[in-house]
Amino acid sequence: MASRERRRVERSKRKARSTERRAQIAARYEQRNRAARDALEPLPEDERPAVVTVGAVISGLIGASVVIAYLAGATVNGERPGILQVVPPALLMGVMSFGMWRVRYWAVLGFQAVLALLILAAALGLVGAGSTTQLGGNLALIAIAGALFYLMIKALARIQMPEREPRE
Repeated sequence: MASRERRRVERSKRKARSTERRAQIAARYEQRNRAARDALEPLPEDERPAVVTVGAVISGLIGASVVIAYLAGATVNGERPGILQVVPPALLMGVMSFGMWRVRYWAVLGFQAVLALLILAAALGLVGAGSTTQLGGNLALIAIAGALFYLMIKALARIQMPEREPRE
């Protein structure tokens, strides 16, 4: 009976030590995060980061290309897409382009979500790549979208979430 009690006490001591250790690690991470946040300068009202400008242009070009391709009579798998398959994506990319041009937090965050989905689709495309051209195209897409995504993280932190007005 005494050995069982001793093991229980040792186990509770180990748990207490691990809890203390986790608290120390969390405090260290929070200190590092606070230092990184303090080092960031908020974006002035009239400034637009270059990566956000690039994203706005890319988004606008994609939206315009969808409309132009539809008007030119493009087909997908031998069939012409319906108007409901063209307008929402073109409108979404156009609104996102406008929002990024105006340096809006929601637009940059939405573009990052689109980039994340694009990276995921390209990674899944690697699995079914039938030729080296498809393989190279998917790898290039992952590299470009990944670089844009990574560079937009700091820009997004500088734009910062707008402050909400308190309700009266």
